[in-house]
Order: sequence, then structure tokens, then C-alpha cells
Amino acid sequence: MNSFDTVPDSIRPDIEAIREKRVAFWLGVGISLMHLWFNTFGYFNTLDQNMLHFAGFALMCALLYPAARRAPWRAVDILFGLLVLASTLYLLFAEDAIYDRGVRMIASDWAAAFIVIVGAIEYTRRTTGWIIPLLILLALSYVSWWGAWVPGVFRFAGLSLETVVFRSIYGDDALFGNIARISSTFVFMFILFGAFLLRSGAGDFVIHLSRAVAGRVVGGPGMVAVIASGLTGTISGSAVANTASTGVVTIPLMQKAGFSARFAAAVEASASTGGQLMPPIMGAGAFVMASYTQIPYGTIVAVSFVPALLYFVSIMFYVRMEAKRQGLVRLELESEPMWTLVRNEGLSFLVPITLLIGMLVAGFTPTYAAAGSIVAVVVASWFTRVRMGPRAILDALALGARNMVMTAILLCAVGLVVNVIATVGIGNTFSLMITSWAGGSMILAILLVAIASLILGMGLPVTASYIVLATLSAPALYNLLLDAQLVDLIAAGSVGQEARALFTLVAPDAAGTLGQPMAREQAQGLLALVPPDMMGMLREMLVSPASLSMALLTAHMIIFWLSQDSNVTPPVALCAFTAAAIARTSPMATGFTSWKVAKGLYIMPLLFAYSPLLSGDWPRVLETALFAMLGIYAFTASLQGWLGGRIGLLQRGLAMLLALGLLWPAPVWLHLGSALLLVALWYHRGFMSRPGTLKDSTP
Repeated sequence: MNSFDTVPDSIRPDIEAIREKRVAFWLGVGISLMHLWFNTFGYFNTLDQNMLHFAGFALMCALLYPAARRAPWRAVDILFGLLVLASTLYLLFAEDAIYDRGVRMIASDWAAAFIVIVGAIEYTRRTTGWIIPLLILLALSYVSWWGAWVPGVFRFAGLSLETVVFRSIYGDDALFGNIARISSTFVFMFILFGAFLLRSGAGDFVIHLSRAVAGRVVGGPGMVAVIASGLTGTISGSAVANTASTGVVTIPLMQKAGFSARFAAAVEASASTGGQLMPPIMGAGAFVMASYTQIPYGTIVAVSFVPALLYFVSIMFYVRMEAKRQGLVRLELESEPMWTLVRNEGLSFLVPITLLIGMLVAGFTPTYAAAGSIVAVVVASWFTRVRMGPRAILDALALGARNMVMTAILLCAVGLVVNVIATVGIGNTFSLMITSWAGGSMILAILLVAIASLILGMGLPVTASYIVLATLSAPALYNLLLDAQLVDLIAAGSVGQEARALFTLVAPDAAGTLGQPMAREQAQGLLALVPPDMMGMLREMLVSPASLSMALLTAHMIIFWLSQDSNVTPPVALCAFTAAAIARTSPMATGFTSWKVAKGLYIMPLLFAYSPLLSGDWPRVLETALFAMLGIYAFTASLQGWLGGRIGLLQRGLAMLLALGLLWPAPVWLHLGSALLLVALWYHRGFMSRPGTLKDSTP
């Protein structure tokens, strides 16, 4: 008789759970080792690698996200996970046979494909909720059934069920397509790198370093939250996980310093959201962006540093002003001397991060850079208090796989939606609609994308929201950015012979005016004469390849930043709600305060569109960043009613005008004048607030 048969029924579920955790642990170790081999020493067909990636995480999802805890349903649940794994492996070897039959599927192919698709939908439901599964079902049924009855531009005659199923499995943009490749390479390697950092004690070092840097100034605990969340963003791939891990330390510290529970939670949520924007990892979105745009990942990381720093500075301004407005005092936080802290704890964080950035700059692929940095974590830890031995390495391998489960399932499953969008061409149609609704206005287009992002963010994780928005709306923003350049070129008379020939075909009466300077309104009128199907040709004729690439990067960066707002914007604000639970305050009220604190999420996309902040021309970037920082300070002062001292409504309105003068794309003299007026207003209010001077009479 098996010894397990003698165990009392009351504790059987606990023992079974322990066994499942052990299985999940060793399965996670195996999955991580497999991916390390994929991405460093081994070579696998991309489709095969993506299938093995999904198969492993499908089984791990069955173990970690059970549909039922009690027998016999738990056994059925695990059996289904094994069935999904086996079906995926079957499809891996069935592709050649399906092609040999003229892309015809037999009964076993149908069964395996059905199990895999159902498994992807079900495991996505368990990890992210109902929205993405419903989108998948809606997309698959549209392309195979009810699309034929849709009137207007979205009518689609439909494909056979066999074609839909085959493309859903083997298509370039499908379940095991390009997005799954991103998941199995870049994303996994960086999440595994983050797991090694966490296991080496880097998370504790981040908190201790933040205390040492900002813990002894007025509002210091709030500064600690901002710095800690920004640094943790280089480790964690999840804003919600960032909130939960650093918030349990920083939120009580802020409350102890005198900040309200709601404000403390809002600062943590906003700062943790910024962790997804902080290079070099930037969550999964940066890897998806690199794949979509074919712009090197290192380039995306390089241009993202300054905007991310501006975002964190904007939160620090808010914290500092709130502390001053409430009259808070310094809170002395215990911390080791900086050098002692770095020597005892910091090497396992600073050395790998420095190596990672150095390898990316040197031209190594992100996967190799991540692999090298993982080795550096282990080696550097031997010179700190937390030395990583074999057990710690196994723990990190298992933790990396565990942290990847939701992201892996999500990125694979969302390919089913993207595949339909690519097959039907909805993206181009939707982009044309955005362009039409915006009437050629970039600001209106960004507003429309922001509204769409907020709506999608109510049910989709940030990465999925970015993928869907990028597929649907990036072409519209890209074309609007290029059209603005076309107007400038035509107005300046910088039109070549090929472009003149094109205008001769579409507008012979107006072609004679080309090649000479003209008003922008006249240039816009000429551009409006070009048919939409010829605009792409004209853009390629007039705009340089570097400008084309920059416009594409700008469009995706705008969408990437806007897709983060669902973390802090009601009615569904996951980071804000997580922080509110820690602070024990109202989730919805925290969401609205978070939205106010995280204003940089909306300012930066406007700077991307209208300034050279992403240009890579560093003198211009730094000039733009300096005036933008002053503009954000004035904007925050207007919202908070504090600028060196309390300010009234009239002065708040003036501060808002100065903020617009500093942020608006204008000549440098206007920026300098606005900056001088801001300094004068700050000095005046600070002087009036000093003891012994006339007291402020404003409310």
C-alpha cells in the first residue's frame, strides 16, 4: 500500500500542493535552462523554439494557476495541461506533413490544434482575466463567420475554418509567431536576469540606497519611493509587482513622515508605473517595439533615458511641493554610509547593470547581453553579503520561469488577435479612421489614442494594450508625423524632380509652384491634392531614411507611454489599487490622485511629437530636457498651489502659462523668457514666505 493512502483526508490537499510546488520548481528550472541554451549556445528553428516555449509555460500555468483545488477536478486540470503540452509538441512535428498534403489537416491535426487554441484561451483567462479571451474569440469568429455580415469598410468575406486554424498555429503573426519569438528570447532573458538580481539581494540594496540618497531631506520618504521604484524597474518586468514589492516598505515610510495614506499610495503607484519606462529593461514593451519597428533595441534604450528621468523628476517635484505645503519635517532614516552600502550589497546590482548597458552599447544582442549579465550577477554576489551558491542559482532559475508565466501565455495568445488584424487589414482601416477623425491634427490623434489606450487598459495588461494599439494606430501617427515634415519641405521649396513629376500627374496646375518657398497653408493645400494611395510614395521620395526611422520610433514611443496610463487612471488602475490595499485607503480616490501625480505620462508623448527629445542629437535633447523640466515644475506648481510659497489662483494661472511657454515647441527666446519669469515668481513667493517678511495673504 502506498504511504500516501494512510494520510488523513484533511491534510491531503496540503501535501498535494507541496508536491505540485516541487514539480513547478523543477519544471521552472528546466524551462529556464532550456531558454538559456536556446538564446546562447543552441540553434533552433524559430517556430520550434516558440512552440517549446509555449508548451512549457502552459504546463507551468496549469500548476500555478489551478482552475480547481479539489480532487478529482485538480487531476483533470493537470491532465489538461499535459494534453496541451503534448498537442503542442505534436504540432511541432506535424507541419511538414500538413504541407505535404497541400495544407490539408487530418483528424489528429484538428484535435491537437483545437486543444492548443483552447488551452491558450483558458490559460490567458486564468492569468489576465476575461478580456483577452473574449477578444480572441471575437477575432477568430469574425474572420471565419460573422465578418461577412458586417456593413461598410470592416466587411470581410471570410476564410474557411481550416485556413483560420492553420494560420492561427503556423502564421507569422499567430500563436507561435513574431510576438511569441519576442517572448521566448528578449523578454524571458531579461525577466530571468531580474530574477537573479532579486535573488542576489539587489532589491534590498535598491531600498537601502534610496534611503541613503534621499532619506534625510524634507519629503525624503517620498523621494525614496520614487528612486526605489525607478531602480526596481530595471529589475522587475511588472509595474504591479514593482508596487507590491517596494510599496510595503515605502508607503509606511511616507505615512510615518506625515503624508496622507492616499498620497503615499499614489506616489508609489505612479513611481512604479515609471519603472516600466526606465531603461534598460522597460518591461516587455521595448522588446515588442524593437521587433515591430526593426529599430535596434539599444537605440530605443538610449533615447528612453532622458524621458524616463523627466518622468521621475516630475513625481519628485510633486512630492517636494506636497511636503512643503503640509509643513512636514525631515524624518531621519537609518542607513549605512554610501560606500559601505555599495561594498556590502551593491556590487551584485551595479556590476551587472553596468555590464548590460556596456554590452548593448558595444553592439551585442540583448539576449547575449542578458546572459552575460546573469553570469555577472552570480560572480559579483561572491563579493557581497549574499553569496549565490548552487541552491540560490536554482532558486533564481525557478523564480525567473515563475515570473514569466503570465507574460509568456499573454504574448503567445495575443498573437491570435494580431494575426486576424494582419490578415484582414483592420490596422490600416483603423489608422485611416484616426487620421480622418483627427483632421490632420497630431494633438487630436494623440488624444484619440490616449482614449483608446485608457479603454483598452481597463481590461488588458499594459503590454497587450501596447501591442493592440501599436497594430491599430501606429500607422496613423507615423503618417501624421511624416506629413508634418512634408509640409515643411514643400513650404521650403525642397522638392526634387521625382516629387514634381508625381505632382504633375495629380495636380498639373499646381505643380509649377513647387521648388520655391511658400506659406505653410499653401503647402498643406498642395499636399491635400495627393491621393491617399500615392502618399506613401511621396513620403519616401521627400523624407530621408533617418527621418522615416525617427518618425516610426516616435509613433511607437507615444503609444508605449500612453499604454501605461491604465496603471494609474480610473476606473481600472491596477497599480493604484494595489498601493491602496497596502495603504488601506480608498482605491478609487487613490486612482484619481495617482492620475494627477503621473501627469508625465501625458506630457512626454506631446514632447515626443513636437520636440527633438528623441532625436539622438544630444545638445538639442539636453536643451529640450532642461526647459521641459522647468515646464513640468511650473505645471506641478500650478496644480499644487505652491511655488517657493503658497500661490493663489491668479499666480497659479500664471504658472500654468509659464509651463505652456516652456513646454510648447517655440523659439529659444520664448523658453528663456518663460524660465526667467518662473524664477522671478519663485523667488518672490519664497521671499514673501520667509519669517520677518510680509506674510502671504492668498488662501
